[in-house]
Amino acid sequence: MPTPESEAFLAKKPKVPPTFEGVDFADNEAVTNARDAIIREQWVGQMMQRLVGEEMGKCYIREGVNHLEKCGKYRERYLQLLKSNKEKGYRGRQQNYMPGVDGPSGGPEITTDYPHAQQAKGAKGSDYRPGNTSGHGGNTLY
Repeated sequence: MPTPESEAFLAKKPKVPPTFEGVDFADNEAVTNARDAIIREQWVGQMMQRLVGEEMGKCYIREGVNHLEKCGKYRERYLQLLKSNKEKGYRGRQQNYMPGVDGPSGGPEITTDYPHAQQAKGAKGSDYRPGNTSGHGGNTLY
């Protein structure tokens, strides 16, 4: 039977999924809520990994020389959790979020006055290795 959740716990529980999909980055509250949900999910995963690791250690001590046979379920689960809990924090997801690839398309178009590499170097380019035609002019960068 699940433990009843208090109103204080429910008030702090995030109401958004742990992704940046559908988040308007101009709305600071929505971005903060998504960050909190991501951090909470990662924290839960790491605590689960920690608990399984502690149980695996107890099993190794308890079973002694038979630990390879008796503690296999803990070992397999621990290895699964090690693979799935590599990412930490929200900055990588937030900075590398690409609308249309990682989530819904139609995000704000970011215009810039900075030239790309070919415009900055001019038609001449910068790659003078033998056999490379882009370094001696042309519109292709690579």
